[in-house]
Order: sequence, then C-alpha cells, then structure tokens
Amino acid sequence: MKIAFTPTRPDGDYVLVLPLTGADDERLDSLGGDAEGVKASLAKQRFEGKRGKSATVFLAHDGGRRMLAVGIGEGEDLDLEILGATLSAQLGKSGETHAVLDLSERDVSTDAAARAALGVVVRAWTFDRRTKKKPEEETTLEEVTIVAAPTDAAARWESRYAPLAKGIALTRELVTEPANIIYPESFVERVREHAKDTGLVIETLGREEMEKLGMGALLGVNQGSVREPRLLIMKWMGGEGDATPVTLIGKGVTFDTGGISIKPALGMEGMKWDMGGAGAVSGAMLAIAGRKAKANVIGICGLVENMPDGNAQRPGDVVTTMSGQTVEVINTDAEGRLVLGDAMTYAQREYSPEVMIDLATLTGAMVISLGHEMAGFFTNNDGLAAELLEASSLSGDKLWRQPLAEAYDRLIDSPIADMKNVGPREAGSITAAQYLQRFVEDGVKWAHLDIAGMAWSDKAKPAYDKGATGYGVRVLDTYVEREWEA
Repeated sequence: MKIAFTPTRPDGDYVLVLPLTGADDERLDSLGGDAEGVKASLAKQRFEGKRGKSATVFLAHDGGRRMLAVGIGEGEDLDLEILGATLSAQLGKSGETHAVLDLSERDVSTDAAARAALGVVVRAWTFDRRTKKKPEEETTLEEVTIVAAPTDAAARWESRYAPLAKGIALTRELVTEPANIIYPESFVERVREHAKDTGLVIETLGREEMEKLGMGALLGVNQGSVREPRLLIMKWMGGEGDATPVTLIGKGVTFDTGGISIKPALGMEGMKWDMGGAGAVSGAMLAIAGRKAKANVIGICGLVENMPDGNAQRPGDVVTTMSGQTVEVINTDAEGRLVLGDAMTYAQREYSPEVMIDLATLTGAMVISLGHEMAGFFTNNDGLAAELLEASSLSGDKLWRQPLAEAYDRLIDSPIADMKNVGPREAGSITAAQYLQRFVEDGVKWAHLDIAGMAWSDKAKPAYDKGATGYGVRVLDTYVEREWEA
C-alpha cells in the first residue's frame, strides 16, 4: 500500500473519504450543489456518525465520484487509526485504486494523522494463495493520500508507525503460513529475510548446541518430528551500554498435534498458529529495530514441532530442563511450557535481564476465561503489571491480570520429579503460569502473556480481517517505548 501526505486534494480519479460526525455534519456544505442530496442520502442510510461506521454516496457535480463517509463519533476523541482501518475495510476490494482521506477542518495532531496511515496499512494486509478468484474478490486499493495533515505527519509515519506495520505484517505472515511452509528452520529464515537492512542481529542454536546446554524439555517436545528444532535469538542493542534490561520470549510450536496425547482431528489444522507467541516476539523485534529504538532488547523464540511418531515423548516421561529441575510429562499436549521453561533459563543465564516477558498461545483454558476479547497475563511484580496494563490501554492489545498463588503452585508438584507439566483440569491457565514461574530466577521481574484467544480470529474486526491478528506486537513495542527508551 502506497501512503502519501499532501496539503490539498490531488487531481484525477479517486474515492473521497470524509470523516464526519453525522449526516448533518457542516463539513458536507463544502460539497456545494451536492451537499443537500448527500445529506439526504446519508440520512436514508441511517448514517449517524458513530465511530467506525460508514456509508457511500456518489457526487453528481464531480462526475459521479464515490464518497465514503466514515463516522468519527460526536464529542469523542478522534481515533484516526480506526478511521484508516475502516477506509481499508470498505474500499480494499471496491474496484477503486486510489483513496483520498481529507482531514481538512479537523483538529488533528501529527501522531493521530500518522496513526491514520497505520490503520490503513494494517487493515489492508491480506494473505491469499488462491490462484483462481472472482473479480470481486481481488484487492484493488493501491494508494491512499492523506490531505491536510500536519506537515510533519509523513515523517512521523515513516519513523514510528511504518516499522510497526511491518512488524505486525511479519507476525501475521508467520502465523498464517501452513506448517509445511513455516517450520523451525524456515521460521528463522523468514525472520532473517524481513529483518534485512534493519540492523537486527539474528543468531540460532541447533539441536547439538541445545543438547550441550541441557535443554531436555524443549528437545523432548521436538523428538517426534523430522524437523530440526531451533532457538532463535534476535538482538537489538540501541540503548546505552551493553546491559539488557528486557528480554522477550516466544513459544514457537510451528505445528502442534498434541504428540502422543493427540488432539481431536476437528480443527487441528488451526494448530499451525501455535507459534503465535514466537510470531509476536519476532514482529515486535522487527518493529523495535526498524524504528531504531533507543533501548537494548533481546527476543528469544523456542521453535519446535510437536508430532506423534515412534520416537515421540510419552506421557510419564521425566525430562531434565536446562535449569536442572526435573519435569514429569503427564500430558504431551502441554508442550508449550516445556519449550518456554528452557528458553527462559537460557535468556536469564546468557543476558541477565531485569525484565523478562513471555508470550504464548498456551492454554485453551484462557479462551474459556476471557474469550477472544483480551489476553490474560500473570506477573510476579505489581509495578510491571501496571506498566503492561498502561501499554495495553495505549496500544489496543488488551490485557487482563490473572492471579498467582502458592495454593495453585502446589497443584503441579510431582511425587517423582520436581514438578508435573500439568495440574488438574481446574485453573489450567494459572497452573501453567505457576509452572513457568518456577523457571524465573531471583530478582527478575517476569510476566507471562497467554494469548491463546488472541492470535487468530474467526471474525473480522476493525483492525484486521479474519485470520491472524498480529496480537502482541503493539503492546510489546509500546511497553519498550514507554519504559526502556533511553
């Protein structure tokens, strides 16, 4: 999608997009002879200017030009990101190739105007491998021009929000690709491809290196697969000195059959997105590097495939983690926490972070708790909780804090190992978090984001169509900007 900022409307063929408070908005008077007819048409369509709602009319005096009216809400803060997203959703396959968003007579800040472009680009993202499509299914919108924005809005878009859009796009791409395309090795190469020329340093560990480090839990998950496991390490050292204040950890199960504890066949194809946490961390690191953040951030993704062959891990096996703790594997479908535990230990021993945040599509229980409206998170630090909630509010990636307690922790005690990888059916998301907390070393502030209900959507929403949402990139990027930029 090409984005341009200009002081006045261009010449030529385009669809005009006007942000309006309702069918009687005084701004419609600028349409001259068409004004009363447009107002009547909008009223008949019951256009009331509600945020994100839209209606289409055609301007007779302007050669029948299409005009899209987009509601901005009466007396509400002007949310230009939703405005831009609505534009993309309504016009993406409309047959129009160029849209002009006219912000004249609207009190718009530089940042808000740049966020309009973010909304356009993020909502316009599509993934479609079909070779035969009907004409009406083809995406046609190629260019959006934003008129009458503050003069420095273009620079703000390019430096702050274009990198974020690229990070979200990477996450969606990784999550959407099928498991025969994205597996541990190709996941790494796809990230390398997108990170080219950003300065993001990418390293990997293979099976032998992880064996030497004692990552028995992570490797145990992968032992039923012919795909080779990888530990992906992404480094962005844009801050002062060489200290690493924050490390981001992502669960990257590129396909999850459940292993020997195999999942039901119905819906299993969706388990291609069980690497949503790793996808989010990768997208966030791309965004952070792309905007040259003045912070030191490390991203680490444990990449495996969970398959049920003759060499697969069995229920009842006991594995030794990199931390030295032993785990009785009660259920091989509770594999994400096994991967994360070893990745967390590696992160702490290698980089000594002050803060460690992990993201994972970890438990179905979280979907039962919170549905698809927000992710649950757990933390050992109230200050970090407040910071993440603030980042959540500002970014739009919604979070809700969940509890941790000793009573829940006792539910994963094992009679033959240091812990079990699952507790009882009740409080499944909490016992999963308690498992992860056992790998947090003294003095480290830690948070676990269970994004199981947020990485994929079966319904279109304002910021995305059906499919991969890109959830997690925004909240991590916002958190780093607010708390760690030098």
